[in-house]
Amino acid sequence: MPTNDAPPTALPVKIAGTGAYLPERRVSSAELEARLGLPTGWVERRTGVRERRWNAGETAAHQAAQAARQALDAAGIPPDDLDAIVAASSGPQQLIPCTAAFVQRELRAPEGRSLCFDVNATCLSFPVALHALAPLVALGAYRNVLIVSTEIASRSLNPCQPESFVLFGDAAAAVVLQRAGSGEASTLHLARFETHHSGAEHTQFRGAGSLHHPNDKLTTPCMNAFDMDGPAVFRQAARLAPGFVDDFFARLGWERGDVDAVVPHQASRHGLDLFTARLGFSEGQVVRNIAERGNCVAASIPLALHEAVTAGRVRRGDRVLLVGTGAGLTLGAAALTF
Repeated sequence: MPTNDAPPTALPVKIAGTGAYLPERRVSSAELEARLGLPTGWVERRTGVRERRWNAGETAAHQAAQAARQALDAAGIPPDDLDAIVAASSGPQQLIPCTAAFVQRELRAPEGRSLCFDVNATCLSFPVALHALAPLVALGAYRNVLIVSTEIASRSLNPCQPESFVLFGDAAAAVVLQRAGSGEASTLHLARFETHHSGAEHTQFRGAGSLHHPNDKLTTPCMNAFDMDGPAVFRQAARLAPGFVDDFFARLGWERGDVDAVVPHQASRHGLDLFTARLGFSEGQVVRNIAERGNCVAASIPLALHEAVTAGRVRRGDRVLLVGTGAGLTLGAAALTF
């Protein structure tokens, strides 16, 4: 019987196709500086963001379907062949039913052909969904799984918190997950996550749940807006991440230099700098798109992965590390051969 410290068996799964969707509206940091009365250049200096996309009225499911169609085309399969559709996002289209059901409708996938459900691990929703579905795909329970992250953060930002208001962008990104064929190198080698509840109040959205229900007269408008203490998040992440990453690589059996591409959650410029300054990766290993995309919450990691694949930055056989933090505070990493 293996102990908790024993390395798990690698899973023969592959990301057969990737896709992404960006809303048409481009919002420059200069526009937000003028809107909020901030000094010129303040946003990029503080966050590293020059531009982000904001949704102009599309639904979360519409965004997801646009990204999903790209991923399906890249994988060479129609929506009819999907066994499961998983929406891995922090913000659902509505509380029930799951967003994935609406994605099935948008894709015109056959009713009753695929299981639909959502996974919410905030910014780490995509790698958590990958971690959860990979064993089922490897065992053959599902042949083709669509994992899609779709976020419309712009509708719930708090202008009273300028640093978070200017940080976030809207986007969707998707992958098709399949079992790797005989002779294919694609593998999910290891995925690990840990949550530190002492950071639960650092990033939160208090409204819309049972604690502060929208119909409760004590629920204030501020409770229905995003609330984040960015410096507190960074301090806790900077303290915990080095040990977490060291332990992850010890279990994995790789050296930092073995990784071809590090695809982190695009939390902020300071968050990305942490990977080179303290976590031992070179600038050339780390994929960055925060300057043009902002922090796209759960869509951040799969969007950066898709753009790296499209640009030829990640190729078949490359060793890739997906890594980041999410509300909770949760740390996570997944190592795969693409």
